[in-house]
Amino acid sequence: MLDRSFLQWPFFDDHHRKLAADLESWCEREMRDFDPGAEIDNACRKVIKKFGDAGWLRYAVPKSGGGMHERLDVRSICIIRETLARRSGLAEFSFAMQGLGSGPISQFGSDALKKKYLPGVVAGERIPAFAISEADAGSDLSAMQTTAKKSGSGYVINGTKTWISNAGIATHYVVFCRFTEGPPTSFVALVVEATNPGLKVAERIEVIAPHPLGTLEFKDCQVAADALVGTEGKGMGVALGTLDIFRPTVGAAALGFSRRALDESVAWTKNRKAFGQNLSDFQITKTKLADMALAIDASALLVYRAAWARDSGADRIPREAAMAKLFATESAQRVIDDAVQLFGGMGVVSGHPVERLYREIRALRIYEGTSEIQKLILAEQLLKDEAAGRSHA
Repeated sequence: MLDRSFLQWPFFDDHHRKLAADLESWCEREMRDFDPGAEIDNACRKVIKKFGDAGWLRYAVPKSGGGMHERLDVRSICIIRETLARRSGLAEFSFAMQGLGSGPISQFGSDALKKKYLPGVVAGERIPAFAISEADAGSDLSAMQTTAKKSGSGYVINGTKTWISNAGIATHYVVFCRFTEGPPTSFVALVVEATNPGLKVAERIEVIAPHPLGTLEFKDCQVAADALVGTEGKGMGVALGTLDIFRPTVGAAALGFSRRALDESVAWTKNRKAFGQNLSDFQITKTKLADMALAIDASALLVYRAAWARDSGADRIPREAAMAKLFATESAQRVIDDAVQLFGGMGVVSGHPVERLYREIRALRIYEGTSEIQKLILAEQLLKDEAAGRSHA
């Protein structure tokens, strides 16, 4: 049951509807039998190249780097992430990281950096990573201890990053560091090649939904001055500006997981017999399915409202992005949990679609800002707007 009625909402243009239809057709041909198996790294590399060959990665970067639109079209990215999430969590992750990992360069990088890195990202030949989290600096990014200091005409990096997506398969990393030669609030973002001798993948981290994830160690890691992304000392702005764009797309991935869970649940309950009737005939089942559908549409409204706001010219959408990510991921957790409950014992069988969804959704409430952090962002924005005399009524 493929529900695309939301594409008729006023948030979308004809090219968004065409993208959704074209991608769905492509997935039917190319992704129907996608099974990453145990070789997660190779599966990611292969599907990224597949996306590149098909042209889908043109939506992950702006036209200045070989992309589709003059600036990132967030609605297009949301549509792609939602569509892929219905098929495969790993495939969706792989596409998303091509955008997020290259986001600092595409949004804040010099022309030279864009020319060096972005065409390879579009082709699926370069795999980027966004290296910001640390053991004691996850939600509180200002607590990061990885440092960068001037060294000749470049910089030298020392420290450890963890929970880094694409660790071990990335061809380059955008690394966020405390800048030792500025005030305490001074940070820098630097591009580090995976082959840099000062960089080591210290360990890989196994999580409940297998993705390439790991810890990076930097020891006297030297990079040239032209590896700087944005302005020296303004690295935190690079990070937050990038996350502002991609947080609504996390909500879109959650939407894809939710829609798959609802589709599986409707099909199951219409055919599952219990006490002499279909499971779907029970009122308690109908109310659960109704709640799931309601949560999905409400999430979609917030996700695509945020994406539309950014695409309409806003430089920052902290309030809309936080609402979209918070509500969509929290709602998806409930929708998928309800799906598992409807499936009963089948819902917890390893490898079953709703069991896989249950493992996939959990991390989305944590990465790119936990649900608790989104609430703080919302509250701070409300208070700031109140002080400025703006009303949300």
